[in-house]
Amino acid sequence: AGMAVQVTVLPSHRCLFDDPVQICVAGLLPHQVVTLQASLVDESGELFQAHARYRAGSDGELDLSCSPALGGSYSGVEPMGLLWSLQSKAPYKRLAKRNVLTPFCVDFEVYEGHGDMSHLLGKCTNERWFLGEGVKRISVREGHLKATLFLPPGPGPFPGLIDLYGSGGGLVEYRASLLASRGFVTLALAYMAFEDLPAMPEVLELGYFEEAVSFLRKQQQVKDTGIGVLGLSKGADLALSMATFLPGIKAAVSISGSGFNSFIPLRGDGFTVPPHPYDLGRMKTDNESGLVDFSDILDDHRDPATWDCRIPMERSLAKFLFLSGLDDTNWKSDLYCRDAVQRLRQYGREVEFCSYSGAGHLLEPPYLPLCQASIHKVLGVFVHWGGQWREHAKAQEDAWRRLQAFFWQHL
Repeated sequence: AGMAVQVTVLPSHRCLFDDPVQICVAGLLPHQVVTLQASLVDESGELFQAHARYRAGSDGELDLSCSPALGGSYSGVEPMGLLWSLQSKAPYKRLAKRNVLTPFCVDFEVYEGHGDMSHLLGKCTNERWFLGEGVKRISVREGHLKATLFLPPGPGPFPGLIDLYGSGGGLVEYRASLLASRGFVTLALAYMAFEDLPAMPEVLELGYFEEAVSFLRKQQQVKDTGIGVLGLSKGADLALSMATFLPGIKAAVSISGSGFNSFIPLRGDGFTVPPHPYDLGRMKTDNESGLVDFSDILDDHRDPATWDCRIPMERSLAKFLFLSGLDDTNWKSDLYCRDAVQRLRQYGREVEFCSYSGAGHLLEPPYLPLCQASIHKVLGVFVHWGGQWREHAKAQEDAWRRLQAFFWQHL
């Protein structure tokens, strides 16, 4: 009968979602072949799974931080492969956390052999949280604001961040809650397609974002030296606009964005930045998959006729970090970022830039699996985001470290 098979997650079976863990199996036979499977059910009941085949060492043990996978969802030594390669049976599903007060529970199971997975040898569950011990979540409906504030435990003062997601709209909290768990006071801010905010606003008011900045700056736990802003996709150009037009912003991170205003006019005090000209007639739909490719809808950003849509970032005193994926199939973010970086450098501004080969549009916190395509909540069509599994996973880990280091340095 031998010893029972134990599956353990170190240092603890409870952790934050962005924490790497060490997955170990003990009590196998020497050189025994097994299959490891990870399963996660999201809040809508969708099952995400990954599996990999392994061979135990001569001591009957496996340690995913040094034992290579022999195939399956990935191969080679990938300590977190079972998480970043999670995939749903139904196509085009995106794993995202809606309620940050509950964890995602990941079941790790070990099955005998490399075949039919009928004989379960052992299992354990990893609770992966989006809210650290003692982090407070406060719903904000003050003035016009529709936001959620996350406060790290303790008196601080902490650097303050405003977190913006893309044109899919809604109030997205999971990145903000993780950043608060890492020591930032974070305000997740909705600006379209949420409650009574229209799905496609005719215009976005700079005053709304200004209200968010002053709300955050008056929180007593926030350092009074200025705040940071980060955005993904449409949120990225809004982050750059805030750093350009609003006082008090010291650092801005653009993820898969551009240095011009996109899709919706931005109205400030006595001026409006028009959206970059585009033509939806240039979108391409794949006949087989039905996926929509938006990457060619914009007019050429080098054409001076489009330059009144540019965000005049060179006027800003903020520091900038641009992150983009070279396999972004939704937006030519690498090209647009290079253009923005070149403009800033022309004016002698300090700017950091990192583009990742094999990474797609949706650069998310680490260990969220790649989503190559999913429904766009506002447009109601299935959109191709791009990315290669392993490269995208590595990019997310690096980008996450980099953006936190950037904010610690400048705030």
